[in-house]
Amino acid sequence: MGAVSTPTTPPSVPTASSASSACAALVRRAIERDGGWLPFDRFMALALYAPGLGYYAHGSRKFGHLPQSGSDFVTAPELSPLFGQSLAVAVADAFDHTGTDEVWEFGAGSGALAAQLLASLGERVARYTIVDLSGALRARQQERLAPWAGRVRWVDALPEAIEGVVVGNEVLDAMPVQLLVRRAGQWQERGVVVQPDGAFGWADRPTGLRPPVEPEGPQDYLTEVHPQARAFIATLAERLKRGAAYFLDYGFPESEYYHPQRHMGTLMCHQAHRSDDDPLVAVGDKDITAHVDFTGVALAGQDAGLEVLGYTSQARFLLDCGLAERMMAAPLAERALAARLIHEHEMGELFKVLAFAAGESWDAVGFRQGDRSHTL
Repeated sequence: MGAVSTPTTPPSVPTASSASSACAALVRRAIERDGGWLPFDRFMALALYAPGLGYYAHGSRKFGHLPQSGSDFVTAPELSPLFGQSLAVAVADAFDHTGTDEVWEFGAGSGALAAQLLASLGERVARYTIVDLSGALRARQQERLAPWAGRVRWVDALPEAIEGVVVGNEVLDAMPVQLLVRRAGQWQERGVVVQPDGAFGWADRPTGLRPPVEPEGPQDYLTEVHPQARAFIATLAERLKRGAAYFLDYGFPESEYYHPQRHMGTLMCHQAHRSDDDPLVAVGDKDITAHVDFTGVALAGQDAGLEVLGYTSQARFLLDCGLAERMMAAPLAERALAARLIHEHEMGELFKVLAFAAGESWDAVGFRQGDRSHTL
């Protein structure tokens, strides 16, 4: 990778779906209303969540093992049911220590994780509440979770008070981020413009925004800041009166996130099981994500009154929750898929788990060996 340079014209837009074309038109109108420049976090919000048009708001299939299925990527619950079965051990532990019996899942995707937790926890779950803004995904979740219809509900917004165990698997990475660029020692915010040929392009403006730490060295630098993720955690902390929260996602602590060598940022797109770093094409037809700054998330929770239960790699967390024993009892093919959850070069090390407690903390399952809270 080379150093950050002046933004250039992106590749020509490929053939897009009707939803993508309509989403791009919506973004162009937003850019025009904003005087010709749209901050990237607002662009990302429209590309992912614009009603009926954004990636997560229309009916295309997102989750699956192979591109032939029409899917774009696979998540841990889709990869193996042993993921949810292992996470259920931590949820049950949290039930015991917080005296609660409700699960709140944010961004439930296909409903695979909900089905695994409900099946594993049985009658211990009095109610399972899903918070998901996608109507298209909600319909699929309802179909998949029909066996537990009496205990599952969907809500569009958080109530004033929550009691229970919150679960978010690959939720924080899909929250809109702001892009910052340092060139010749000066920080600028990167936004989106419409070029003369109608394609989207990059443009930078001076800003008072800064990353939480200044990356060492004089080199040009591109990175993200995460105000929406921090605001989400702060709001959740205000509402979570009793219980715990577990977030599983890919990311780093602050010292690694803003490392001098990570000078091209972490922004990534996913479509048909391929990755690229250009969110300005196929708008509305592909996922846009950024790695999570877990230090920022942890501090947001602590500042709002939550206790950090633990922070560790997904591999260490799942092994502490008994994944190895479940793999030993599973058929060979199932074991091979589950191994991807813990292999270092797959999900095991890149994915992390951060947990909070509302109230007094305890020696939580999942963090008893290999807790890395000291690295945050």
